[in-house]
Amino acid sequence: MQDNSTHTSEAVTQGIRVVVTAKFSHVDTQERRWHFTYSIRIANEGTDTVQLVSRHWIITNGSNEIEEVKGLGVVGRQPTIAPGQAFEYASRCPLATPFGSMRGTYQMMTRDGTRFDAEIAEFALTEPYTIH
Repeated sequence: MQDNSTHTSEAVTQGIRVVVTAKFSHVDTQERRWHFTYSIRIANEGTDTVQLVSRHWIITNGSNEIEEVKGLGVVGRQPTIAPGQAFEYASRCPLATPFGSMRGTYQMMTRDGTRFDAEIAEFALTEPYTIH
């Protein structure tokens, strides 16, 4: 049986490439929570320096319950990414079901103050060997 618990997604918006790799971490049987980790690489393939201002996540669990998470920056930072550079970080997501998905946007700002939303393409969160 193949382990199907690692998933990826990729999207490019105005020269900003967002690549996600997500995988199952563990289950907390007492709290009935499935924990997933994900790593993200945000690469600036454009010609303008950008700053990641905020994030907006849409998290959907296996019961089709949706949670939205909005906030400034990522992992306590609002990184500035020059052309040809990238920023990487890792985080986690607990779910009340053994599978679900995440998608969202990063609000980016160029040096001249122009703002745009860089897409985070949807990626699956699944416990290994689950069928859904």
